Amino acid sequence: MSVDTRPAVTASGKSKSRALSALLYRRGRLRLAGLLTAPAAWLILVYIAALSALLITALWTVDTFTGKVSTTWTLENLILVTTDPVYQTVALRTLRIAVLVTIIDMVLALPIAFFIAKVASARWRSILVVAIVMPLWASYLVKAYAWRNVLAEGGLLEWMGINSPGYSETAVIITLAYIWLPYMILPIHAGFERVPDSLLEASSDLGAKPLATLRLVILPILVPSIIAGTIFTFALTLGDYITAQIVGGTTQMLGTVVYANVGAANNLPLAAAVALIPIAVIMAYLLIVRRTGALNNL
Repeated sequence: MSVDTRPAVTASGKSKSRALSALLYRRGRLRLAGLLTAPAAWLILVYIAALSALLITALWTVDTFTGKVSTTWTLENLILVTTDPVYQTVALRTLRIAVLVTIIDMVLALPIAFFIAKVASARWRSILVVAIVMPLWASYLVKAYAWRNVLAEGGLLEWMGINSPGYSETAVIITLAYIWLPYMILPIHAGFERVPDSLLEASSDLGAKPLATLRLVILPILVPSIIAGTIFTFALTLGDYITAQIVGGTTQMLGTVVYANVGAANNLPLAAAVALIPIAVIMAYLLIVRRTGALNNL
């Protein structure tokens, strides 16, 4: 005669489940770790695997006779992109464009974010935030080609009596500054919202002028938010290549060099070697700002 033990097993399972639930309820960090471990592990695996594949590809070569990729390892491509004056010029131009776009967006974003967070009423605040986010819903290509029409010979700028820079490096900077501006405004706006109004009133009561309040009170609080915005604009500009092709004329950036080597030149190892340059630059930038607390605002 057999004995049915299923109720005992069920009771034991319920007891363990309740103990685990109680443990997770008491330990919030353990509960958060359980939720994030799987997706974080997946993202890290994919990211590390992609970077490893990129580095390995950069160590290969292309057979000049057959045009096929040779898996023979060599440092030829890395040496070429770091020593050849052409690649050095393109890298410096890309870095210069990224820095200028970041500075322009920072200068534009500070007053806009301040007005939205501290001056506008609650109703207008919501409307303005939506207005800032709305350009992100439009296609990247639509925005880039819109600026192509604005900057073209006989385009909107010349119709308004303003000399157009034409399709040039200046056009690339203007277009990228417009496209990435929301990515700078939103973190800075969030930073302004964390600045207590009472702190600004206290600064005014103590006789501080607006510029002194901005420099001594507001900016120290906003530094992490500003750096968080610069990470977006700087990194996105470093990797961009479409805008340079649409409004850049003969302007080449690292992204356009990668695109050319992947497409027409069919030299994937050299493209991978060039792609390592912006990755190295942005990683160095992240290492510099990691202790400012800016990464916590992403």
